[in-house]
Amino acid sequence: MHRKVTTLALAALLLAGCAVREQETTTASGDLASALPDPAGPVAYTGPDLIGRTTGDWDVTVVSDDLVYPWEVRLAGENLVVTELDGTIAMIGAGGRLTRHRVGTSDPVVRDGGSGLMGLALARDFADSGTAYVYYTHATDSGLTNRIAELAFDGDNWTERRVLLDGIPGHQFYNGGRLAVGPDGHLYATTGWVEDDSVSQDRGSLAGKILRLRTDGSIPPDNPDPDSYVYSSGHRNPQGLAWDAEGRLWSAEHGQSGNDEINQIVAGGNYGWPLIEGDEGRDGMRAPHLHSGTNAWAPSGMAFAGDDLLLTALGDQTLYVLNGSDRTLEPVFSSGERARAVLPYRDGVYVTSTNTSPRAAGQSGEADRLLWIRPRS
Repeated sequence: MHRKVTTLALAALLLAGCAVREQETTTASGDLASALPDPAGPVAYTGPDLIGRTTGDWDVTVVSDDLVYPWEVRLAGENLVVTELDGTIAMIGAGGRLTRHRVGTSDPVVRDGGSGLMGLALARDFADSGTAYVYYTHATDSGLTNRIAELAFDGDNWTERRVLLDGIPGHQFYNGGRLAVGPDGHLYATTGWVEDDSVSQDRGSLAGKILRLRTDGSIPPDNPDPDSYVYSSGHRNPQGLAWDAEGRLWSAEHGQSGNDEINQIVAGGNYGWPLIEGDEGRDGMRAPHLHSGTNAWAPSGMAFAGDDLLLTALGDQTLYVLNGSDRTLEPVFSSGERARAVLPYRDGVYVTSTNTSPRAAGQSGEADRLLWIRPRS
Protein backbone atom coordinates (compact mmCIF):
# COMPACT_ATOMS: atom_id res chain seq x y z
CA MET A 1 0.00 0.00 0.00
CA HIS A 2 1.20 3.52 -0.80
CA ARG A 3 1.26 5.72 2.29
CA LYS A 4 0.06 9.31 1.77
CA VAL A 5 0.55 11.57 4.79
CA THR A 6 -1.38 14.83 5.05
CA THR A 7 0.21 16.06 8.27
CA LEU A 8 3.42 15.34 10.12
CA ALA A 9 3.99 15.26 13.82
CA LEU A 10 5.41 18.42 15.28
CA ALA A 11 8.52 16.48 16.24
CA ALA A 12 9.48 16.25 12.57
CA LEU A 13 10.00 19.99 12.56
CA LEU A 14 12.92 19.51 14.91
CA LEU A 15 14.79 18.17 11.90
CA ALA A 16 14.76 21.62 10.32
CA GLY A 17 17.68 22.22 7.97
CA CYS A 18 20.36 24.76 8.60
CA ALA A 19 23.12 26.31 6.52
CA VAL A 20 26.22 24.23 6.98
CA ARG A 21 28.66 26.07 4.77
CA GLU A 22 28.96 29.39 2.99
CA GLN A 23 31.56 30.09 0.34
CA GLU A 24 32.26 32.40 -2.56
CA THR A 25 32.47 30.74 -5.96
CA THR A 26 35.12 31.48 -8.56
CA THR A 27 34.90 31.71 -12.32
CA ALA A 28 37.04 30.11 -14.94
CA SER A 29 35.93 32.44 -17.71
CA GLY A 30 33.18 34.92 -18.46
CA ASP A 31 31.35 37.40 -16.24
CA LEU A 32 29.84 35.88 -13.11
CA ALA A 33 27.52 38.83 -12.56
CA SER A 34 25.81 38.19 -15.89
CA ALA A 35 25.52 34.48 -15.05
CA LEU A 36 23.42 35.01 -11.92
CA PRO A 37 19.65 35.54 -11.83
CA ASP A 38 18.28 39.00 -12.40
CA PRO A 39 14.92 39.41 -10.67
CA ALA A 40 14.06 42.22 -13.07
CA GLY A 41 14.92 40.17 -16.15
CA PRO A 42 12.74 37.77 -18.14
CA VAL A 43 12.62 34.16 -17.03
CA ALA A 44 11.91 32.67 -20.44
CA TYR A 45 14.77 31.93 -22.83
CA THR A 46 15.43 34.88 -25.14
CA GLY A 47 18.57 33.71 -26.94
CA PRO A 48 18.97 32.55 -30.54
CA ASP A 49 18.01 29.19 -32.00
CA LEU A 50 20.52 26.55 -30.97
CA ILE A 51 20.39 24.01 -33.81
CA GLY A 52 23.66 24.01 -35.71
CA ARG A 53 25.83 25.33 -32.88
CA THR A 54 28.93 23.59 -31.55
CA THR A 55 30.99 23.82 -28.36
CA GLY A 56 33.13 26.63 -29.75
CA ASP A 57 30.05 28.81 -30.27
CA TRP A 58 29.48 29.42 -26.55
CA ASP A 59 30.90 31.68 -23.85
CA VAL A 60 31.30 29.69 -20.62
CA THR A 61 31.17 30.89 -17.02
CA VAL A 62 31.73 28.63 -14.02
CA VAL A 63 29.04 29.69 -11.56
CA SER A 64 30.22 27.15 -8.96
CA ASP A 65 32.76 24.35 -8.76
CA ASP A 66 31.89 23.53 -5.14
CA LEU A 67 28.80 21.38 -5.62
CA VAL A 68 28.29 17.85 -4.27
CA TYR A 69 26.55 15.64 -6.84
CA PRO A 70 24.08 18.31 -8.00
CA TRP A 71 20.89 16.81 -9.38
CA GLU A 72 18.42 19.58 -10.18
CA VAL A 73 18.71 23.34 -10.68
CA ARG A 74 15.79 25.75 -10.37
CA LEU A 75 15.43 29.52 -10.39
CA ALA A 76 13.92 31.31 -7.38
CA GLY A 77 13.99 35.10 -7.58
CA GLU A 78 17.60 36.19 -7.14
CA ASN A 79 18.84 32.68 -6.34
CA LEU A 80 19.70 29.49 -8.12
CA VAL A 81 18.51 26.50 -6.09
CA VAL A 82 20.38 23.21 -6.58
CA THR A 83 19.58 19.85 -4.96
CA GLU A 84 22.56 17.72 -3.93
CA LEU A 85 22.30 13.97 -3.63
CA ASP A 86 23.40 13.70 0.01
CA GLY A 87 20.39 15.67 1.25
CA THR A 88 21.49 19.28 0.94
CA ILE A 89 20.29 22.24 -1.10
CA ALA A 90 22.84 24.73 -2.40
CA MET A 91 21.63 28.28 -3.03
CA ILE A 92 23.73 30.60 -5.16
CA GLY A 93 22.89 34.28 -5.05
CA ALA A 94 24.31 37.75 -5.39
CA GLY A 95 28.07 37.88 -5.80
CA GLY A 96 28.19 34.15 -6.46
CA ARG A 97 27.92 33.28 -2.76
CA LEU A 98 26.96 29.67 -2.18
CA THR A 99 25.03 28.75 0.95
CA ARG A 100 24.46 25.07 1.65
CA HIS A 101 21.46 23.92 3.69
CA ARG A 102 20.83 20.50 5.19
CA VAL A 103 17.20 19.68 4.37
CA GLY A 104 15.15 18.71 7.42
CA THR A 105 13.28 15.57 6.40
CA SER A 106 11.04 13.27 8.43
CA ASP A 107 13.31 10.32 7.54
CA PRO A 108 17.01 10.69 6.72
CA VAL A 109 17.91 11.01 3.04
CA VAL A 110 19.85 7.93 1.93
CA ARG A 111 22.57 8.47 -0.64
CA ASP A 112 23.52 5.05 -1.98
CA GLY A 113 25.08 5.09 -5.44
CA GLY A 114 22.65 7.25 -7.40
CA SER A 115 19.91 7.46 -4.77
CA GLY A 116 19.36 10.47 -2.51
CA LEU A 117 17.87 13.96 -2.85
CA MET A 118 16.99 14.21 -6.53
CA GLY A 119 14.10 16.12 -8.07
CA LEU A 120 12.99 19.61 -7.05
CA ALA A 121 10.00 21.67 -8.13
CA LEU A 122 9.08 25.10 -6.81
CA ALA A 123 5.48 26.13 -6.22
CA ARG A 124 4.29 28.89 -8.52
CA ASP A 125 3.92 31.15 -5.48
CA PHE A 126 7.29 30.13 -4.01
CA ALA A 127 8.38 33.77 -3.57
CA ASP A 128 5.49 34.31 -1.14
CA SER A 129 4.85 30.84 0.31
CA GLY A 130 8.34 29.27 0.34
CA THR A 131 6.68 26.03 -0.81
CA ALA A 132 8.68 23.50 -2.81
CA TYR A 133 8.49 19.79 -3.63
CA VAL A 134 11.26 17.18 -3.60
CA TYR A 135 11.81 13.56 -4.59
CA TYR A 136 14.16 11.69 -2.28
CA THR A 137 15.25 8.24 -1.12
CA HIS A 138 14.92 6.93 2.44
CA ALA A 139 15.31 3.52 4.07
CA THR A 140 12.52 1.17 5.15
CA ASP A 141 12.49 -2.42 6.42
CA SER A 142 11.99 -3.55 2.81
CA GLY A 143 14.91 -1.53 1.46
CA LEU A 144 15.36 1.76 -0.38
CA THR A 145 12.15 3.69 -0.97
CA ASN A 146 11.45 6.99 -2.72
CA ARG A 147 8.95 9.62 -1.68
CA ILE A 148 7.61 12.95 -2.83
CA ALA A 149 7.39 15.56 -0.08
CA GLU A 150 6.44 19.20 0.34
CA LEU A 151 9.09 21.50 1.80
CA ALA A 152 8.88 24.92 3.38
CA PHE A 153 11.70 27.47 3.06
CA ASP A 154 11.60 30.27 5.62
CA GLY A 155 14.63 32.19 4.34
CA ASP A 156 17.06 30.21 6.47
CA ASN A 157 15.88 26.59 6.67
CA TRP A 158 14.39 24.00 4.32
CA THR A 159 12.00 21.77 6.29
CA GLU A 160 9.70 18.96 5.25
CA ARG A 161 6.13 20.05 5.80
CA ARG A 162 4.36 16.83 4.78
CA VAL A 163 4.78 13.68 2.71
CA LEU A 164 2.65 13.72 -0.43
CA LEU A 165 3.38 10.23 -1.75
CA ASP A 166 5.48 7.43 -0.27
CA GLY A 167 6.20 3.82 -1.16
CA ILE A 168 7.81 4.45 -4.56
CA PRO A 169 10.24 1.53 -4.99
CA GLY A 170 13.89 2.61 -4.71
CA HIS A 171 17.21 1.32 -6.03
CA GLN A 172 20.91 2.08 -5.94
CA PHE A 173 20.71 3.45 -9.50
CA TYR A 174 17.27 3.16 -11.16
CA ASN A 175 15.05 5.69 -9.39
CA GLY A 176 13.95 8.06 -12.13
CA GLY A 177 13.83 11.08 -9.84
CA ARG A 178 12.73 14.05 -11.95
CA LEU A 179 9.95 16.20 -10.50
CA ALA A 180 8.14 19.09 -12.18
CA VAL A 181 5.00 21.20 -11.97
CA GLY A 182 3.10 20.89 -15.23
CA PRO A 183 1.09 23.56 -17.07
CA ASP A 184 -2.00 22.15 -15.35
CA GLY A 185 -0.52 22.89 -11.91
CA HIS A 186 -0.11 19.21 -11.02
CA LEU A 187 3.11 17.46 -10.02
CA TYR A 188 4.71 14.98 -12.41
CA ALA A 189 7.41 12.54 -11.30
CA THR A 190 9.52 9.95 -13.10
CA THR A 191 10.22 6.61 -11.41
CA GLY A 192 12.70 3.84 -12.28
CA TRP A 193 12.28 0.12 -12.91
CA VAL A 194 14.47 -0.81 -9.87
CA GLU A 195 16.03 -3.65 -11.91
CA ASP A 196 12.82 -5.67 -11.76
CA ASP A 197 11.32 -6.73 -15.11
CA SER A 198 7.84 -7.12 -13.62
CA VAL A 199 7.12 -3.61 -12.36
CA SER A 200 7.03 -1.34 -15.42
CA GLN A 201 4.07 -3.21 -16.93
CA ASP A 202 2.33 -3.61 -13.57
CA ARG A 203 -0.19 -0.79 -13.25
CA GLY A 204 -0.39 -1.52 -9.53
CA SER A 205 3.27 -0.61 -9.03
CA LEU A 206 4.60 2.95 -8.89
CA ALA A 207 7.95 1.86 -10.38
CA GLY A 208 8.83 2.33 -14.06
CA LYS A 209 6.21 5.04 -14.49
CA ILE A 210 5.49 8.73 -14.90
CA LEU A 211 3.22 9.73 -12.01
CA ARG A 212 0.78 12.63 -11.78
CA LEU A 213 -0.56 13.99 -8.49
CA ARG A 214 -2.09 17.11 -7.08
CA THR A 215 0.12 19.32 -4.94
CA ASP A 216 -1.83 18.18 -1.86
CA GLY A 217 -0.88 14.57 -2.62
CA SER A 218 -4.26 13.44 -3.91
CA ILE A 219 -4.92 11.73 -7.24
CA PRO A 220 -6.29 14.03 -9.98
CA PRO A 221 -9.73 12.73 -10.99
CA ASP A 222 -8.84 13.03 -14.68
CA ASN A 223 -5.85 10.66 -14.41
CA PRO A 224 -6.12 7.69 -16.81
CA ASP A 225 -7.28 5.67 -13.80
CA PRO A 226 -8.96 7.97 -11.25
CA ASP A 227 -7.77 5.66 -8.47
CA SER A 228 -4.12 5.62 -9.55
CA TYR A 229 -1.19 8.05 -9.63
CA VAL A 230 0.08 6.37 -12.83
CA TYR A 231 0.04 8.70 -15.83
CA SER A 232 2.10 6.53 -18.20
CA SER A 233 3.77 3.14 -17.88
CA GLY A 234 6.34 0.89 -19.52
CA HIS A 235 9.35 3.04 -18.62
CA ARG A 236 12.83 1.85 -17.67
CA ASN A 237 14.60 4.81 -16.04
CA PRO A 238 13.11 8.12 -17.20
CA GLN A 239 14.86 11.26 -15.94
CA GLY A 240 13.76 14.05 -18.28
CA LEU A 241 10.48 16.00 -18.25
CA ALA A 242 9.61 19.05 -20.35
CA TRP A 243 6.54 20.68 -21.90
CA ASP A 244 6.53 22.42 -25.27
CA ALA A 245 4.65 25.60 -26.16
CA GLU A 246 1.60 23.52 -27.11
CA GLY A 247 1.51 21.93 -23.68
CA ARG A 248 2.70 18.50 -24.85
CA LEU A 249 4.77 16.49 -22.38
CA TRP A 250 8.14 15.06 -23.42
CA SER A 251 10.36 12.66 -21.52
CA ALA A 252 13.76 11.01 -21.90
CA GLU A 253 14.83 7.68 -20.44
CA HIS A 254 17.77 5.33 -20.21
CA GLY A 255 17.53 2.13 -22.22
CA GLN A 256 19.28 -1.16 -21.69
CA SER A 257 22.72 -1.22 -23.40
CA GLY A 258 21.68 1.55 -25.77
CA ASN A 259 18.12 2.19 -26.95
CA ASP A 260 17.86 5.39 -24.90
CA GLU A 261 14.63 7.18 -25.75
CA ILE A 262 12.93 10.50 -26.23
CA ASN A 263 9.17 10.09 -25.92
CA GLN A 264 6.15 12.29 -26.37
CA ILE A 265 4.01 11.29 -23.40
CA VAL A 266 0.26 10.81 -23.66
CA ALA A 267 -2.05 10.05 -20.76
CA GLY A 268 -2.36 6.31 -20.27
CA GLY A 269 0.41 5.53 -22.78
CA ASN A 270 2.43 2.32 -22.43
CA TYR A 271 6.02 2.81 -23.65
CA GLY A 272 6.89 -0.85 -23.79
CA TRP A 273 9.69 -1.63 -21.34
CA PRO A 274 10.76 -4.39 -20.96
CA LEU A 275 8.69 -6.01 -23.71
CA ILE A 276 9.84 -3.82 -26.59
CA GLU A 277 12.65 -1.36 -27.23
CA GLY A 278 14.23 0.44 -30.17
CA ASP A 279 12.31 -0.19 -33.40
CA GLU A 280 10.31 -3.07 -31.97
CA GLY A 281 6.55 -2.79 -31.79
CA ARG A 282 3.57 -4.39 -30.11
CA ASP A 283 -0.15 -3.64 -30.11
CA GLY A 284 -1.09 -1.18 -27.39
CA MET A 285 2.49 0.09 -26.90
CA ARG A 286 3.96 3.33 -28.14
CA ALA A 287 7.18 3.54 -30.12
CA PRO A 288 9.73 6.20 -29.07
CA HIS A 289 9.85 9.52 -30.88
CA LEU A 290 13.58 8.93 -31.17
CA HIS A 291 16.00 6.32 -29.85
CA SER A 292 19.77 5.93 -29.73
CA GLY A 293 20.04 2.46 -31.28
CA THR A 294 23.19 0.71 -30.13
CA ASN A 295 24.63 3.98 -28.81
CA ALA A 296 24.09 5.17 -25.23
CA TRP A 297 23.38 8.82 -24.50
CA ALA A 298 22.37 8.16 -20.87
CA PRO A 299 19.92 11.10 -21.02
CA SER A 300 18.93 13.05 -17.93
CA GLY A 301 17.54 16.60 -17.81
CA MET A 302 15.35 18.18 -20.50
CA ALA A 303 14.08 21.71 -21.08
CA PHE A 304 12.78 23.86 -23.89
CA ALA A 305 14.79 26.93 -24.92
CA GLY A 306 12.16 28.62 -27.04
CA ASP A 307 11.18 25.94 -29.55
CA ASP A 308 14.42 23.99 -29.10
CA LEU A 309 14.29 20.89 -26.89
CA LEU A 310 17.56 20.56 -24.96
CA LEU A 311 18.75 17.27 -23.48
CA THR A 312 21.69 16.59 -21.16
CA ALA A 313 23.58 13.33 -21.53
CA LEU A 314 25.57 11.70 -18.76
CA GLY A 315 27.26 9.04 -20.84
CA ASP A 316 28.01 11.22 -23.86
CA GLN A 317 28.89 14.17 -21.59
CA THR A 318 27.04 16.41 -24.02
CA LEU A 319 24.23 18.94 -24.26
CA TYR A 320 22.04 18.04 -27.23
CA VAL A 321 19.25 19.80 -29.12
CA LEU A 322 16.46 17.90 -30.84
CA ASN A 323 16.20 18.69 -34.54
CA GLY A 324 12.51 18.17 -35.04
CA SER A 325 12.64 18.35 -38.83
CA ASP A 326 14.57 15.08 -39.17
CA ARG A 327 14.17 13.57 -35.66
CA THR A 328 17.86 13.66 -34.79
CA LEU A 329 19.83 14.83 -31.78
CA GLU A 330 22.55 17.36 -32.53
CA PRO A 331 25.41 17.97 -30.07
CA VAL A 332 25.66 21.68 -29.28
CA PHE A 333 28.00 21.83 -26.27
CA SER A 334 30.35 19.63 -24.25
CA SER A 335 32.67 20.44 -21.36
CA GLY A 336 33.79 16.80 -21.09
CA GLU A 337 31.62 16.30 -17.99
CA ARG A 338 28.56 14.22 -17.14
CA ALA A 339 25.79 16.70 -17.91
CA ARG A 340 22.88 16.19 -15.50
CA ALA A 341 20.41 19.10 -15.46
CA VAL A 342 19.63 21.97 -17.81
CA LEU A 343 17.82 25.27 -17.22
CA PRO A 344 17.44 27.84 -20.02
CA TYR A 345 17.19 31.40 -18.72
CA ARG A 346 17.34 34.77 -20.46
CA ASP A 347 19.94 34.51 -23.24
CA GLY A 348 21.80 31.47 -21.88
CA VAL A 349 21.58 28.02 -20.36
CA TYR A 350 22.60 26.59 -16.97
CA VAL A 351 24.08 23.07 -17.02
CA THR A 352 25.09 20.97 -14.00
CA SER A 353 27.65 18.16 -14.00
CA THR A 354 27.88 15.10 -11.75
CA ASN A 355 31.46 13.93 -12.18
CA THR A 356 31.51 12.32 -8.72
CA SER A 357 28.89 9.80 -9.81
CA PRO A 358 29.80 6.15 -9.18
CA ARG A 359 29.16 5.71 -12.93
CA ALA A 360 31.84 8.29 -13.82
CA ALA A 361 34.65 5.85 -14.60
CA GLY A 362 38.01 7.57 -14.35
CA GLN A 363 36.46 10.84 -13.15
CA SER A 364 35.72 10.12 -9.50
CA GLY A 365 36.86 12.99 -7.31
CA GLU A 366 36.64 15.67 -9.99
CA ALA A 367 34.60 18.75 -9.19
CA ASP A 368 30.87 18.88 -9.76
CA ARG A 369 30.02 22.19 -11.37
CA LEU A 370 27.28 24.56 -12.41
CA LEU A 371 28.05 26.23 -15.73
CA TRP A 372 26.40 29.18 -17.42
CA ILE A 373 26.78 29.02 -21.19
CA ARG A 374 25.70 31.72 -23.62
CA PRO A 375 25.62 31.34 -27.38
CA ARG A 376 27.78 33.87 -29.18
CA SER A 377 25.87 36.03 -31.61
